[in-house]
Amino acid sequence: MEKSYLVVSLTLALCFSSILGYAYAGMMMVEGKVYCDNCRVEFETSLTQFIAGAKVRLECRARSNGTMTYEIDGLTDSTGTYHLPVSGDHEDEICEVKAVKSSRPDCSEQFKGDVPARILLTRNVGMVGKSRYANPVGFMTKEPHPDCTKVLEEMGFLPSEVEF
Repeated sequence: MEKSYLVVSLTLALCFSSILGYAYAGMMMVEGKVYCDNCRVEFETSLTQFIAGAKVRLECRARSNGTMTYEIDGLTDSTGTYHLPVSGDHEDEICEVKAVKSSRPDCSEQFKGDVPARILLTRNVGMVGKSRYANPVGFMTKEPHPDCTKVLEEMGFLPSEVEF
Protein backbone atom coordinates (compact mmCIF):
# COMPACT_ATOMS: atom_id res chain seq x y z
CA MET A 1 0.00 0.00 0.00
CA GLU A 2 2.78 2.40 0.96
CA LYS A 3 4.66 1.59 -2.25
CA SER A 4 1.62 2.26 -4.45
CA TYR A 5 1.01 5.60 -2.67
CA LEU A 6 4.61 6.58 -3.39
CA VAL A 7 4.30 5.61 -7.07
CA VAL A 8 1.06 7.59 -7.44
CA SER A 9 2.60 10.62 -5.70
CA LEU A 10 5.69 10.56 -7.90
CA THR A 11 3.57 10.17 -11.04
CA LEU A 12 1.39 13.14 -10.08
CA ALA A 13 4.45 15.26 -9.29
CA LEU A 14 5.97 14.40 -12.67
CA CYS A 15 2.73 15.25 -14.50
CA PHE A 16 2.37 18.53 -12.63
CA SER A 17 5.96 19.58 -13.37
CA SER A 18 5.46 18.75 -17.05
CA ILE A 19 2.32 20.88 -17.20
CA LEU A 20 4.05 23.70 -15.35
CA GLY A 21 7.02 23.50 -17.73
CA TYR A 22 4.70 23.64 -20.71
CA ALA A 23 2.88 26.67 -19.28
CA TYR A 24 6.14 28.58 -18.84
CA ALA A 25 7.71 27.41 -22.11
CA GLY A 26 6.83 30.67 -23.83
CA MET A 27 7.93 32.85 -20.92
CA MET A 28 11.08 34.94 -20.65
CA MET A 29 12.45 36.50 -17.48
CA VAL A 30 13.90 40.04 -17.39
CA GLU A 31 16.43 40.51 -14.62
CA GLY A 32 18.33 43.55 -13.45
CA LYS A 33 19.37 45.66 -10.49
CA VAL A 34 18.39 49.00 -8.99
CA TYR A 35 21.14 51.04 -7.34
CA CYS A 36 21.67 54.16 -5.29
CA ASP A 37 24.07 56.58 -6.97
CA ASN A 38 25.79 58.16 -3.98
CA CYS A 39 28.02 60.32 -6.20
CA ARG A 40 25.30 61.71 -8.50
CA VAL A 41 27.22 60.66 -11.63
CA GLU A 42 24.54 58.29 -13.01
CA PHE A 43 26.81 55.24 -13.14
CA GLU A 44 28.04 52.71 -10.60
CA THR A 45 31.08 53.37 -8.42
CA SER A 46 32.61 51.59 -5.45
CA LEU A 47 30.22 53.60 -3.24
CA THR A 48 27.16 52.26 -5.05
CA GLN A 49 24.56 50.50 -2.91
CA PHE A 50 21.75 48.36 -4.30
CA ILE A 51 18.19 49.16 -3.23
CA ALA A 52 15.87 46.53 -1.77
CA GLY A 53 12.14 47.12 -2.27
CA ALA A 54 12.49 49.49 -5.24
CA LYS A 55 9.67 49.49 -7.80
CA VAL A 56 10.51 48.95 -11.47
CA ARG A 57 8.35 48.83 -14.58
CA LEU A 58 8.88 47.03 -17.88
CA GLU A 59 7.10 48.69 -20.80
CA CYS A 60 6.96 47.52 -24.41
CA ARG A 61 5.67 49.78 -27.17
CA ALA A 62 4.96 49.15 -30.83
CA ARG A 63 7.78 50.48 -33.03
CA SER A 64 5.28 51.72 -35.60
CA ASN A 65 3.12 54.02 -33.47
CA GLY A 66 4.34 53.89 -29.85
CA THR A 67 1.23 52.12 -28.56
CA MET A 68 1.76 50.31 -25.25
CA THR A 69 1.68 46.56 -25.89
CA TYR A 70 2.98 45.09 -22.63
CA GLU A 71 3.54 46.41 -19.12
CA ILE A 72 4.48 44.79 -15.83
CA ASP A 73 5.70 46.14 -12.47
CA GLY A 74 7.97 44.45 -9.98
CA LEU A 75 9.97 44.98 -6.81
CA THR A 76 13.61 44.33 -6.06
CA ASP A 77 14.63 41.72 -3.53
CA SER A 78 17.08 42.16 -0.64
CA THR A 79 20.02 42.34 -3.10
CA GLY A 80 18.40 45.04 -5.26
CA THR A 81 17.60 42.51 -8.00
CA TYR A 82 14.26 42.25 -9.80
CA HIS A 83 12.81 39.38 -11.86
CA LEU A 84 9.98 40.22 -14.25
CA PRO A 85 8.16 37.41 -16.11
CA VAL A 86 7.39 38.24 -19.73
CA SER A 87 4.91 36.33 -21.85
CA GLY A 88 5.05 36.31 -25.62
CA ASP A 89 7.61 37.54 -28.11
CA HIS A 90 8.12 41.28 -28.48
CA GLU A 91 10.28 41.36 -31.62
CA ASP A 92 8.55 44.37 -33.21
CA GLU A 93 8.48 46.40 -30.02
CA ILE A 94 10.75 48.67 -28.05
CA CYS A 95 10.97 47.37 -24.47
CA GLU A 96 12.49 49.29 -21.58
CA VAL A 97 12.86 48.90 -17.81
CA LYS A 98 12.42 52.05 -15.70
CA ALA A 99 13.14 52.75 -12.05
CA VAL A 100 9.76 53.94 -10.75
CA LYS A 101 10.01 54.39 -6.97
CA SER A 102 12.81 54.02 -4.46
CA SER A 103 12.21 52.49 -1.06
CA ARG A 104 14.93 54.75 0.35
CA PRO A 105 13.92 58.35 1.16
CA ASP A 106 17.62 59.36 1.21
CA CYS A 107 18.09 58.04 -2.33
CA SER A 108 14.94 58.76 -4.31
CA GLU A 109 15.85 61.39 -6.89
CA GLN A 110 15.39 60.30 -10.51
CA PHE A 111 18.37 60.54 -12.86
CA LYS A 112 18.43 63.77 -14.87
CA GLY A 113 17.72 62.10 -18.19
CA ASP A 114 15.52 59.40 -16.62
CA VAL A 115 17.09 56.99 -19.12
CA PRO A 116 15.50 53.53 -19.00
CA ALA A 117 17.34 50.28 -19.72
CA ARG A 118 16.37 49.12 -23.22
CA ILE A 119 16.16 45.35 -23.69
CA LEU A 120 15.45 42.93 -26.56
CA LEU A 121 12.60 40.55 -25.75
CA THR A 122 12.56 38.14 -28.66
CA ARG A 123 13.85 34.67 -29.35
CA ASN A 124 14.77 35.76 -32.88
CA VAL A 125 18.23 37.08 -31.99
CA GLY A 126 20.12 33.84 -31.40
CA MET A 127 19.73 33.74 -27.60
CA VAL A 128 18.76 30.32 -26.33
CA GLY A 129 18.06 30.94 -22.66
CA LYS A 130 14.90 32.44 -21.22
CA SER A 131 16.67 35.10 -19.12
CA ARG A 132 17.28 38.60 -20.43
CA TYR A 133 19.52 40.94 -18.45
CA ALA A 134 18.84 44.68 -18.40
CA ASN A 135 21.41 47.34 -17.54
CA PRO A 136 21.16 48.65 -13.98
CA VAL A 137 18.78 51.54 -13.29
CA GLY A 138 18.74 53.72 -10.23
CA PHE A 139 18.19 56.78 -8.13
CA MET A 140 20.48 59.48 -6.71
CA THR A 141 21.06 60.92 -3.28
CA LYS A 142 20.37 64.65 -2.86
CA GLU A 143 24.02 65.37 -2.02
CA PRO A 144 27.14 63.46 -3.12
CA HIS A 145 28.92 61.27 -0.59
CA PRO A 146 32.06 62.95 0.88
CA ASP A 147 34.31 60.21 -0.59
CA CYS A 148 33.10 60.71 -4.19
CA THR A 149 35.99 62.95 -5.21
CA LYS A 150 38.52 60.34 -4.12
CA VAL A 151 36.59 57.49 -5.79
CA LEU A 152 36.21 59.38 -9.07
CA GLU A 153 39.91 60.34 -9.03
CA GLU A 154 40.82 56.66 -8.60
CA MET A 155 38.56 55.82 -11.55
CA GLY A 156 40.34 58.46 -13.67
CA PHE A 157 37.30 60.73 -14.05
CA LEU A 158 38.62 63.73 -12.09
CA PRO A 159 42.00 65.40 -11.91
CA SER A 160 43.26 65.36 -8.33
CA GLU A 161 42.76 69.12 -7.84
CA VAL A 162 38.99 69.13 -8.58
CA GLU A 163 36.59 69.22 -5.63
CA PHE A 164 32.96 68.07 -5.72
